[in-house]
Amino acid sequence: MNLALVGLLAGMALGFAGYFGGFAAFLLVAVLGAVGFVVGRLIEGDIELGDLGELLRGRDRRR
Repeated sequence: MNLALVGLLAGMALGFAGYFGGFAAFLLVAVLGAVGFVVGRLIEGDIELGDLGELLRGRDRRR
């Protein structure tokens, strides 16, 4: 099992533990799962912080 999957599962488990039930819980689990996935990928070295910043800002910022 790779670290990204472990991070995803940890984020989802924290979401279920923090708050269980309803649409708000669904959003919380989705966000924590995504954060756990990204942290796992960062630890594995599959992505770098610069790549993540470009993704958030948009790649086409040339002037």
